[in-house]
Amino acid sequence: MAEQTKATATSDFSGFLKPEQAQPIFDEAMKTSVVQSLARQIPLGINGVEIPVTTGKPEAHWVAEGKRKPSTSTALGIKTMKPSKLAAVTVVSAEVVRANPGNYVEIYKRQIGEAFAKAFDKAALYGGGPFDSHIAQSTKSVTLGTSANGMYGDIVSGLDLLLKDKKKLNGFVFDTSAETLFLNQVDANKRPIFELNNVTEAPVPVSVGTLIGRSARLADNVEDLASKTVGFGGDWTKCAWGVTSGLNFRVSTEAAVTVNGELVSLFESNMVAILAEAEYGWICADPESFVAFKTAGVGA
Repeated sequence: MAEQTKATATSDFSGFLKPEQAQPIFDEAMKTSVVQSLARQIPLGINGVEIPVTTGKPEAHWVAEGKRKPSTSTALGIKTMKPSKLAAVTVVSAEVVRANPGNYVEIYKRQIGEAFAKAFDKAALYGGGPFDSHIAQSTKSVTLGTSANGMYGDIVSGLDLLLKDKKKLNGFVFDTSAETLFLNQVDANKRPIFELNNVTEAPVPVSVGTLIGRSARLADNVEDLASKTVGFGGDWTKCAWGVTSGLNFRVSTEAAVTVNGELVSLFESNMVAILAEAEYGWICADPESFVAFKTAGVGA
């Protein structure tokens, strides 16, 4: 095993990467993840972290001279963010690694960053992962194409749902499949409702712009076909995420790995498998601070 690892130049992947070594991979994940780019990041230890959540604010009142001052209380709750393990397996030909191991390391960082981002966003948006809360738990939704004022009216309807519930809207995320829905759509002043600023160089391109004056991002893997949801808008300060400081890697040239639904022997196929593991945490303190945007059809 040791000789094979040396021959295929995979020693760069073995063991535990220190924070400064792992940071480039986490940076790749953050560039690709629309959720991580909007929600706030907080330090996360292996035992989790407790986050204070304000559920009520003090009130001030006018008081006449010599009269009793009114008192109010501030409601403060505690929510716990716990780290959960996220893993990805990459399989590659040993000849590829042996031919250009240095370049493959850079390719691998992007691959793992993309895999982590896709899995994280899916769990944070729609659940199905280890997190206790996700954004799609909101009961607020707008079906696109139902407003007499076009897409502009649909987006304003979503904003209205939030404002009536005393919530804020400071950012949008939409699937790239929804981009054509915004083209040629204008506001009341005949200005395009979506204005593109730039496209990142992430493995999965993220288009960044503005929508009714708020930050907006278009990216792959935001859409959920089952619920016909293509995007969300809301108050991203209600969400937080964190990642523990390290990455663990395991390398094998002898194990059997499932590839495209079939169990493949790495030894017989002359392949290398690299397992990467990291621990992420996520919390959405108030899913009702978001509104889902859906297309017409089943589940809308």
